[in-house]
Amino acid sequence: MIDVVALPQHDIGIREVAALSARLAYVFMCLTLSWGVLTYTGWIKRLTGQQAIRSSHMILATFTIATGFMHAIVFLLLREQGLNLIGITVPFSGTLRHAMGILGLELMTAILISTGLRRFIRYTRWLRFHQFAYPAVAITVIHSWFGSIHNGHLAYLWLGGLTVLTPAVTLTVLRFLPPRILTRAGLLAAAPQAAETQLAVIEPPVIAPRMGRKVQVSVDNQRCKRYGICQAESPQLFQLMEDGRLRYVRDPDTASRAQAQAAARVCPMQAIQLQEVRTR
Repeated sequence: MIDVVALPQHDIGIREVAALSARLAYVFMCLTLSWGVLTYTGWIKRLTGQQAIRSSHMILATFTIATGFMHAIVFLLLREQGLNLIGITVPFSGTLRHAMGILGLELMTAILISTGLRRFIRYTRWLRFHQFAYPAVAITVIHSWFGSIHNGHLAYLWLGGLTVLTPAVTLTVLRFLPPRILTRAGLLAAAPQAAETQLAVIEPPVIAPRMGRKVQVSVDNQRCKRYGICQAESPQLFQLMEDGRLRYVRDPDTASRAQAQAAARVCPMQAIQLQEVRTR
């Protein structure tokens, strides 16, 4: 025979707040991940024709952290079977389920703080650290599922959890596919055909032997997402610096015309622009 211990009304209300804050944090987390991928890759512009507002990604991330902290703090208010400060801040001080939630929340908090310190950190290092958001989300999702199973709320997660998790997982998978595959699938646009046309006619004119044509290279910083594909295609002309800046040769010589054309063609964001100019 199993004895059932009735919880006081105070604890029942606290647990309802904990469940609600957990569900809000879960939804905001999935939305933050989805919007972050859409913003970083520029896909939102292909869908809506408008540039994504990066501050909206920060707002969603802030809501995720805020509701996550609310979910953790309310356990301090339980009168029976409550947790102490160590239990909600120190990983592996309790169950594995709690440890995963603590690790995920603290890692996402560190990433959010690092965003404010981005100007003081080398871009490549900051980007590598920022990518820990993906395992942080994965850990937190596992924590949420185990928590729902433990509390008997799995039905909510089947209906609502999968609904918001599916697009987040799909976009994350697409985010790490090679750009060439995404371009062939139509998810990333190739370089404008006009650039190829201009480059196809840059042979020296025969009517003026002392006249020549060359290509000037320019990069739209608003479009460029620092994928580094241009550097892989043409390292002599493009170089991605450690601080995140893209250094490139504005006036390549005649022998580098084909490399400039190839880099413009493979750029998934169409950030590289080529212009034909005449020289004497």
